[in-house]
Amino acid sequence: MKQTYISTNLRRYTFQSPRIKEWVEDSCRGTVLNLFAGKTKLNINEYRIDVDPTMVADEYIDAYDYVKNCNIKYDTVLLDPPYAYRKSMEMYNGNYSSKFKLIADELDRITDRVISFGYHSTFMGKVRNYELEELCVFGHGGAQHCTIAIIEKKVKVWRN
Repeated sequence: MKQTYISTNLRRYTFQSPRIKEWVEDSCRGTVLNLFAGKTKLNINEYRIDVDPTMVADEYIDAYDYVKNCNIKYDTVLLDPPYAYRKSMEMYNGNYSSKFKLIADELDRITDRVISFGYHSTFMGKVRNYELEELCVFGHGGAQHCTIAIIEKKVKVWRN
């Protein structure tokens, strides 16, 4: 597993930080589903989903509603959701958007690779046959919390 540390400033929207944006763009592969897309357009082949119509998105829909009905395969799924109820209500104008387990259960059908951001270090996990490919810690200095990004890739399971 690759481990990376990047010192960078903290911004209201994660990808507004140039160093985080660059890492994400370098880490994404192929066609990318960007759930919780926010305001920052990335220089990748992305399909952008956001529930908030004031954000920059290709489709305005709840992330879970999109993935549970999705029949498209993506090379990478990018997740940068709000991480707490308060953040969800604040960043998404009162739209509750925290259905992470439900989303994770559906992602397995549409991708083999997930990049997620948060204050946690696991999302898909071994229970869904994913392994950690890279851990990146973005240190913001001072009393600011770090942002953790992980890349997980599906492991092929052989059965007799």
